[in-house]
Amino acid sequence: MGTMQRGRGLAKEVAGKVQKRAGRLVGSRSTEAKGRAREESGREERESAEAKERVKGRVQEVAGRVQERVGRAVGDDETELRGTARRAKGALRRKANE
Repeated sequence: MGTMQRGRGLAKEVAGKVQKRAGRLVGSRSTEAKGRAREESGREERESAEAKERVKGRVQEVAGRVQERVGRAVGDDETELRGTARRAKGALRRKANE
């Protein structure tokens, strides 16, 4: 869901920029203002989606670290490796949304 929301926000942001510039070109302050508002709304939607994904990534990292340590403590290599993979996925998710 986060990727879709981020995409919608980006699309709205770009459409707003186009509308704003079109308003400037034709001298329509109203169209320019609507474009500026649309652009800002899209930026906020995109940034909100990115923030949510960063939090989800951090949670995934922490859960993976715990799983890793539990696996190591009980001598279960498979659990430890799954934890390592989970932690790495979380780090990638977080970094992809910075």
